[in-house]
Amino acid sequence: MPKFSKARELLQSKSISSLELTQESLAASKKAHAELNCYYEICEDTALGEARSADELRSRGENGPLLGVPYALKDLILAKGFKCTAGSKILENFVAPYDAHVVEKLQRAGAVLVGKTSMDEFGMGSSNENSFRGPVRNPVDSSCSPGGSSGGSAAAVASGSVSLALGTDTGGSIRQPASFCGIVGLKPTYGRVSRYGLMAFASSLDQIGPMASDAEGCAFLLEAFAGKDDRDATSSSTPSLAYGQELLRQRSSWSWKGKKVALPRELLNLSYEDEVSKEFAAFRDYLSKEGAQLVELDLPHVSHSLATYYLICTSEASSNLSRYDGVHVGKRAASEENLSLDQIYAKSRGQNFGLEVRTRILLGTYALSSGYYDAYYRRAAQARRMIYNDFKKSFQSVDFLLSPTSPETAFALGSKTSDPLKMYASDLCTLPASLAGVPAISFPSSLSSPSRPVGMQLMAPWFSEMSLLSAADHYSHSCEGASDGHI
Repeated sequence: MPKFSKARELLQSKSISSLELTQESLAASKKAHAELNCYYEICEDTALGEARSADELRSRGENGPLLGVPYALKDLILAKGFKCTAGSKILENFVAPYDAHVVEKLQRAGAVLVGKTSMDEFGMGSSNENSFRGPVRNPVDSSCSPGGSSGGSAAAVASGSVSLALGTDTGGSIRQPASFCGIVGLKPTYGRVSRYGLMAFASSLDQIGPMASDAEGCAFLLEAFAGKDDRDATSSSTPSLAYGQELLRQRSSWSWKGKKVALPRELLNLSYEDEVSKEFAAFRDYLSKEGAQLVELDLPHVSHSLATYYLICTSEASSNLSRYDGVHVGKRAASEENLSLDQIYAKSRGQNFGLEVRTRILLGTYALSSGYYDAYYRRAAQARRMIYNDFKKSFQSVDFLLSPTSPETAFALGSKTSDPLKMYASDLCTLPASLAGVPAISFPSSLSSPSRPVGMQLMAPWFSEMSLLSAADHYSHSCEGASDGHI
């Protein structure tokens, strides 16, 4: 599959039909699944039908940027008539009764759903190893993790089976896999994209976002599904933009000159893998040469992000996942015994939830319990507000905050499963933006030719997705120009 920008060009010029592109994508998706385990379901019949419909619309004069373009959908987002398991055995047989808001929007845009992608169970994980269907492998190095929890979507794009995919980001689950797999991933401002039809993990943090082979793909995806949705009470009424069209309009004039880019000291002082440090230093040099003004600043409460995040997300998860009990929702445990209702609950949840999910439910239930709520959850909520205020203050004087997306490159599968704290530390750079609700983008950097992909993360003020997309797009085209000897 070509990159999105090339696929869009081929379709709009009628150099290729959507049916041909979809058939190519389906073949590549089946191969990627066999090699990487990145799909739960290949939607072949539906995809071919949608592709034929897209070709018919194009023959009538329709020529939208997503019309006939194949995409993949994380298996935490509902698509009517397809299974939606959230990577959990407890939802092994659940079939979505309706479409999520984002799926409705992509259907209207004429995009073609190729498959549902693998993920960490209920979005809980940083390695895509917490699924009842087994781990996903990284297309760059099959012995390594693709990141999590949207690792299936990242692997699907990086393998070339699709050029577009949807993921979800609670604490870095779009950006960290994008970094590990060498693609572009955007976490929008909280509320920029409706969560209607998204299975909740931590409701005050969850956000659907685009993952793509290039920034242009992310921009056109976001353009298609951003905006107010009355079915989601947290959906923002702040007007959205025609992100894709605006990106193309700005491409020739956008510049780093005059942009003020801040390096948060709390993130600078983390322990980084050597290749990440080298790439980060090279990217800072690139910004300086491009005319950006680099400054250091303090985000004094960001150092509490890890503890704050895991108290908030586990507390919200314990509440959100209480519905999956084998009676109201979810697979009931098989038993020949006469069990009480409480025993049915305990057995169904104990057998059908994975270890990571059970652990987080227990931690969250403890933090919310009588006598501990004030000591843990309330204090975490207060710390979160202070982190928010740190970002608000910083954006009064700078345009962007910059850090690596992750302290490390893709790690070996199985290397961190016995040490949860090491696993959680892979999200140290991504958690602050999630807690503050600001948009953040990860895009691949290759200035020092690392052996595995390294992602750079830019964060911007609330609802400044356009600035992030333009910055990532400008950088990728600068790199292409440099490889051709133009800069």
